[in-house]
Amino acid sequence: MQSKITGGQTELIFKAIVLSKYNVAYYRCLETGFIQTEEPYWLEEAYSSAITKLDVGLVLRNQNMAAITGKLLYDHFDHNKKFLDYAGGYGLFTRMMRDKGYDFYNTDIYCQNIFAEYQDLSQLPGDTEFELVTAFEVLEHLPQPMETLKSMFDKYDTILFSTELVPKDVQPLKEWWYFIFETGQHVALYTTEALEFIAKSYNRHLYSNGSNIHLFCKKSFTSNPLLSQEKEDNYFMKKMRTKVERYERRNNLNGRSLKMSLMANDMEEARKRLL
Repeated sequence: MQSKITGGQTELIFKAIVLSKYNVAYYRCLETGFIQTEEPYWLEEAYSSAITKLDVGLVLRNQNMAAITGKLLYDHFDHNKKFLDYAGGYGLFTRMMRDKGYDFYNTDIYCQNIFAEYQDLSQLPGDTEFELVTAFEVLEHLPQPMETLKSMFDKYDTILFSTELVPKDVQPLKEWWYFIFETGQHVALYTTEALEFIAKSYNRHLYSNGSNIHLFCKKSFTSNPLLSQEKEDNYFMKKMRTKVERYERRNNLNGRSLKMSLMANDMEEARKRLL
């Protein structure tokens, strides 16, 4: 099977049961380490619900991305221009960003825009320009990534996106949580080398936090805007943690302990019900 990134050779790395019934082959690009499934014939079934039952982290993810995106736009881009959330699902992220004062619009051909119905791409002139386009948790869903990205780069100069990079420290690799075999929707998994190949192919610069947040753009920066922001976020989180701990010691929360997130429990429950 040819690599969907380079067109070069791949190797079969394992097979896995997808959607609890299909025995699917996964291949790795020999040049970049990019991982793809065999041709995904099961996608219509996988997308019978555009937002899967396992995506219990949708709200928290949008909250985190809104905070990261707001800082990036304000510090490094013209934050008074228009922005687009590509494949933005229910429009929750667009709603959050508009609430922060950023002129965001939503587009998603597979999902109803609920939270930003009147701020949809379909309501703008066809020649509307966007300072930056976001595409969070999108690239791993693309059965033909180079073709889809080309169509995006033909229209947009800058894309801020999220996708988890293939880890080097998970053995066996098949145990990596991001494959999410239960849903069958993650058919393209990226490495830094794969993202660099894409950037070079479409005359873009690549910036990444080395984990899950990445930026394709025509403009260049003297320093990585995602890493500098991550340092600021870490500093902010450390300060906040210190303040919370100080507050707890002082007030002991009136005898109450901090509540822990139930997200992991809910995801495990969803997995069990899907089996």
